Amino acid sequence: MLLCASQATFALEINQANEAELDSLKGMGPSLSAKVLRARTDGPFKSWADLMRRVSGVGRSKAQQFSEQGLTVNGQTLKP
Repeated sequence: MLLCASQATFALEINQANEAELDSLKGMGPSLSAKVLRARTDGPFKSWADLMRRVSGVGRSKAQQFSEQGLTVNGQTLKP
């Protein structure tokens, strides 16, 4: 059972994550998580492209870094 739990992948949906969960991502930090939460007040992110367009500081490289850590947008990882 412990082996199965250790192999489970971490997934964090950006449209549901709170500030502490976003801050837990390497490279996110309080400033960027605040921008994400502020942009999310205008509605949920529809795609990775929508996230990158609406949040200053999240470009392709940063988005890839977050996706590799388990962040999803509408349940989707960023496609290479």
